[in-house]
Amino acid sequence: MARSEYRGGGGDEPTRHWSIVIRSVIRRLGVAVAKGAGALLLTSIGLLLITFLIGHASPIDPVLRVVGDRASVETYNATRIEMGLDKPLPQQFVRYVGDVLQGDFGKSTNTGRPVLVDLFSYFPATLELATLAIIIGVFLGIPAGIGAAHWHNTWVDHSTRIVSLMGYSIPIFWLGLMGLRIFYARLHWVAGPGRLDDIYLYTVPVWSNVMLLDTLRAGNLDAFENAISHLALPVGLLAFFSLAYIARMTRALTLEELSKEYVLTARTKGAANARVLWHHVLPNIAAPLVTVVALSYAVLLEGAVLTETVFSWQGIGLYMTNALFAADMQAVLGGTLLIGFTFVLLNALADLLSTFLDPRLR
Repeated sequence: MARSEYRGGGGDEPTRHWSIVIRSVIRRLGVAVAKGAGALLLTSIGLLLITFLIGHASPIDPVLRVVGDRASVETYNATRIEMGLDKPLPQQFVRYVGDVLQGDFGKSTNTGRPVLVDLFSYFPATLELATLAIIIGVFLGIPAGIGAAHWHNTWVDHSTRIVSLMGYSIPIFWLGLMGLRIFYARLHWVAGPGRLDDIYLYTVPVWSNVMLLDTLRAGNLDAFENAISHLALPVGLLAFFSLAYIARMTRALTLEELSKEYVLTARTKGAANARVLWHHVLPNIAAPLVTVVALSYAVLLEGAVLTETVFSWQGIGLYMTNALFAADMQAVLGGTLLIGFTFVLLNALADLLSTFLDPRLR
């Protein structure tokens, strides 16, 4: 009987041990999620505060944008009170945050529609450009950076560094104009500005405003090919820009890892160079590479203004440019908030993925 009780107690010991381990992991994961959520909340509040102050520092009177220059003083004062601009700044900020949380970004005086509706209409076009560009940049930039580090100080390394330098140095709007001049106007290899030719523009029902998806959903293969032709130049330019950054950072991270002692130990044991790179170096640079790719993607989303302007691409960049020229501050601030929140979310996602990829962070 005593032996049976002893065995029963011994059998419960591993179960108790694993329950303690699981509770510890859950507790640490909860703390990490709470810290991340707190940092995300503080960053978002800071972003809201900055856009709020920018809006108030603007020389453009929002009341005049609504009532016009010829409105009476009574109409002007009544509209100012209705917009809450007679309240102290802290109260205005609280109201501003409340409106944003409810999805109220104001009304665009340029388009006459709610800013949130405009953002949902224009942002998918920018998302289409940036997503295709980052995919190409990742699949070309990471191998190029690893190859440049592996064949350090050879023609492969020098070529990669030159391409990266060109991607940083040459203005993207100049490359866009030259691309249109050569590949569209002279060689006729690709389509010109816009997202579709006029012959297809009104024959494709707008579903997601991602033209590749909409043309496929409509079953119009000719329009699908035309959308690809319109995408070729702007996506190529943004991919070149992201490739330059990703290749440069990958090269630097790989060179740093190749100089460490564990690589020398692996080579001393007879490991082939390919195995050292793909089985030892790449897993160790995966976490910082995720951050590099996420930041590059965020830059593409927020930095496609010049590209969209050159190619008349109806994305968030062109929308904000037109709003700025029209002194439509509600639209400008709404676009700024959208891009800022996207940047914050991508950064938080990169931190989360890095935690899972790097055991030291776990």
